[in-house]
Amino acid sequence: MEEAMSVAAGGETPVVISYFNISDGLDYERELLARWDVAGRVLLREVVADHQDDDSFVRATDGSDGVVVEYFRITGTVMDRLPRLKVVGLQSIGTDMVDIPEATSHGIAVTNAPGFCQEEVATTAVGMIIDLARKISYYDREVRQGAWEPLAGAMPHRLKGQSVGLVFFGGIPQHMMPALLALGLQVLVYAPTKTAEFIESFGARKVDTLDELLERSDFVSLHTPLIETTRHLISARELALMKPTAYLINTARGGIVDEAALVQALKDKTIAGAAVDVIEDEITEQTELRGLENVVINPHAAFLSGESFYQAREMALRGMVDLLVGGKVPRYLVNKDWSGIQG
Repeated sequence: MEEAMSVAAGGETPVVISYFNISDGLDYERELLARWDVAGRVLLREVVADHQDDDSFVRATDGSDGVVVEYFRITGTVMDRLPRLKVVGLQSIGTDMVDIPEATSHGIAVTNAPGFCQEEVATTAVGMIIDLARKISYYDREVRQGAWEPLAGAMPHRLKGQSVGLVFFGGIPQHMMPALLALGLQVLVYAPTKTAEFIESFGARKVDTLDELLERSDFVSLHTPLIETTRHLISARELALMKPTAYLINTARGGIVDEAALVQALKDKTIAGAAVDVIEDEITEQTELRGLENVVINPHAAFLSGESFYQAREMALRGMVDLLVGGKVPRYLVNKDWSGIQG
């Protein structure tokens, strides 16, 4: 931590922000700090742990005022061991990588990047629906392996007249609506917090229960946050309610789906197929879905574009600077009941 103890011009000790296991380099962040005229007041550290465990994380980030983290869950136990930590920044919409109530009780602010990739994820989800219906990825794999057989596998579908069920109706599914309607798809929505009138204003129809949506939909697309009430929201029971010709799309979080149950449903042809951008274990990146032919799988890349990549980074750093340099409530604050700023 010798680097962290360097003193800025004027004798002021800089705040320390560590980027944990984010390997793209921090040149862009340093450009932002210079643009905001706070470069001398912030020290950025790119840190990598030797293992993905609590001890390694604490060793790597000890002495930090702020931490930007991906693919590691910060629990209350970890927070107990980092008394200097004031803010955790997430370059994502989802906040499941931090125990939010524990952060609040420890006086730690948590920020995220709301909306930074809505268009990208919406486009990917629509693309996955098209891919599953028209077997684009499937045919590509078959041809690359030497086959040239249009009738291989299940028969493709015409999209017009098919039904898409959207589970929840935030910014991403709202962005999907123009494309879904243009493709001639009927859209059902399960979103307990949204009114029927609001949903109908987008051209969709509200259903009262998740079960009804699963039973009626040809494609089910998940758009829920990962919280305790949505963990394994889709499991064996729910998959059994779907049509045997139906497809599941998950561009949200892997833990929303009981992956073992999904693997079994795909093997048993309980449903026709799935397209996923996320898996349950993104630490070791192991999943039985890799070995199934009726699955389209991406490496958690639905969020990614040249534009979103830098927007999320700017949003994460902006929240850090707001608090650590400006002494203000950070932008994009997740835990609204945090009381770190007094008076």
